[in-house]
Amino acid sequence: MTSAEHARLMRANQANWDARTPVHLTSRFYGLDEDLDPERWFAAFEWADLGELSGRDVLHLQCHLGTETLALARRGARAVGLDFSAASVAAARDLAAKSGLDVTYVQANVYDALAALGDRRFDVVYTGKGALCYLPDLDRWAEVVSGLLRPGGRLYVVEFHPLLNALGPSPGPDEGPELLLRHDYLAGSGPVHRDATYTYTDGPAVEGATDCYEWAHGIGEVVNALTDAGMSVRRLRESEELPWPRWPRMVRTDSGWWKLPEPRIPLLYGLLAVR
Repeated sequence: MTSAEHARLMRANQANWDARTPVHLTSRFYGLDEDLDPERWFAAFEWADLGELSGRDVLHLQCHLGTETLALARRGARAVGLDFSAASVAAARDLAAKSGLDVTYVQANVYDALAALGDRRFDVVYTGKGALCYLPDLDRWAEVVSGLLRPGGRLYVVEFHPLLNALGPSPGPDEGPELLLRHDYLAGSGPVHRDATYTYTDGPAVEGATDCYEWAHGIGEVVNALTDAGMSVRRLRESEELPWPRWPRMVRTDSGWWKLPEPRIPLLYGLLAVR
């Protein structure tokens, strides 16, 4: 697939995320009409790996509504969020203003982040859950991240495990509760086209642009992209917990997150790399 085709599919995703935003803003999933607790989207191991953030320049790539960006700012970071959706960035700015936190938001495709942010460089780049599947080219992404970091700067990726994405969100209409492999774990088969009329949150149907394209990325692909870009991987964690119950038989843990009673499989991973 050519870069022009990648760009066309990413524009379709951008339109879809613009259309998703009003649904997400009023969803119970995000709970933005309640007392906002952005730290509920973070596992304890994320804060341990990120370390001290006070006074640090932190960039949150593909930030959507900026909920995690707010949590980074609450920890004392000079936080910047970047997303390609104009609707998401507008909503994120409104949420930051309501929270009283000083956060900068920039609308740009992640591949254009260097140009969009000018000469600004960061101590930490954070990429949160459900972001990498919307990027067709991880080698190019890793080069951008490396360029955004100061020497010695850190990238922290917390992503849904590719095994989770391969299992699919729910059983088919004629299937039992067993977990079945439905999608690729590894890259190479091109994008998966999805109908995003309904998103991962509760709420009404998305109006307008409902075409969505996702790319599979195995952990090996992520690691190799970063090392090829001159970065050093310092830590890789695999976790059996998710911040919400993706399957009905998941049980709540002491952390407030959710896991499968069995089998014990990785659902989330955290990767720390240093430039």
